[in-house]
Amino acid sequence: MEKQILHVDVNNAFLSWTAVEMLKNGAEIDIRNIPAIIGGDETKRSGIVLAKSMKAKECGIRTADTIYQAKLKCPGIKIYPSNFKIYRKYSDSLFKLLSEYTDKIERFSIDECFLDMTEYLMKDTLLNKAYEINRRVREKLGFTVNVGVAHNKLLAKMASDFTKPDKVHTLFKEEIETKMWPLPISELFMLGKKTVPKLYNMQIRTIGDLAKANKEVLHKKFGKHGILMWEYANGIDNSEVHFEKEKPKGIGNSITLPENITEIEKLEEIILALAEQVSFRLRKYDMLAKTVNVQLRTKDFEDTSHQKKLPEATSSTKEISRIAKELLNEMFHKPMVIRLVGLRVDNLVEKEQIQLSLFSNRNNEKQEKLDKVVDDLKNKYGYNKITRAGKMNAGDYLNLKDIKK
Repeated sequence: MEKQILHVDVNNAFLSWTAVEMLKNGAEIDIRNIPAIIGGDETKRSGIVLAKSMKAKECGIRTADTIYQAKLKCPGIKIYPSNFKIYRKYSDSLFKLLSEYTDKIERFSIDECFLDMTEYLMKDTLLNKAYEINRRVREKLGFTVNVGVAHNKLLAKMASDFTKPDKVHTLFKEEIETKMWPLPISELFMLGKKTVPKLYNMQIRTIGDLAKANKEVLHKKFGKHGILMWEYANGIDNSEVHFEKEKPKGIGNSITLPENITEIEKLEEIILALAEQVSFRLRKYDMLAKTVNVQLRTKDFEDTSHQKKLPEATSSTKEISRIAKELLNEMFHKPMVIRLVGLRVDNLVEKEQIQLSLFSNRNNEKQEKLDKVVDDLKNKYGYNKITRAGKMNAGDYLNLKDIKK
């Protein structure tokens, strides 16, 4: 199965996050819209520019300039101190939002994440998910991101570095020649500054030049790194998204429907499909949920959600889907036209931490055995090969990808 990879990169992270925090605390000016920098103590000459606004960039200020140089270039520049506590807070908020899309997230840096969406796409496209993430980060978190869309990490990373800010870019194999090869060799991911002049001396000035170069000559001059450079220039990268193994705090999934839906019966089928996938992931982590949340978005992009705390923590597909359908019926009313459905479980606890009551043990044991049988069959034959009767027609709207342990 071809990998489905996204790279999410926060635009001007330190300055953007500082701006969002200031606005939340009552600031009247958005420092993203004025000449401003994040740097050292403005009363001293020491310190360097860590981040700059577009207005500051227009003044000629560059990242790593000294504060003294920045003030010479722009005497009225506003200088704000770095605050890694704030940066970590907003980095964590981004990670939490992205966790709604996949369990496989690699924090590449404080402001960058790779997402492996291969097993978590429903009847939707990777590109649509990228646009959805781009929009939701802007609307919910208050800052912007670039999202790179590709079939491996390298190309997703390269794509997210195309024009900024607040953009979604693709870089698929068939686009390498037109989108990546014309770029200067210095823009190739993981290429060191000391290597660039050496490549220039070999008349290699663009990524395309490197891609067409003799691989054996590169190996002879640069060793294993020469082979890696050549592979990267040709878009070859088989590395995995190294996701965190820690237990999730919440698990969810949503689907932007290929066509709008007005019938609650069809929405109930989709809810069951979502509940099945969410509960499958719950059981994969040996966790139980105490809260179920259902989200609906109309064709006019109006969002509504209801949640319910459960009397007893569960990972049962039957119980989660039952509660989710109750929430759906509370929320949905004619003439709503629905374009997105989401289901999320929160307040997760380790299964071994829960002591079930004597009265519920027997029913829970039966349901656990049934769920385990279904899970085992899905793991053996593929997630989509085993279908619950209540969602037989949901295939018209959803195409759940195989999920593996």
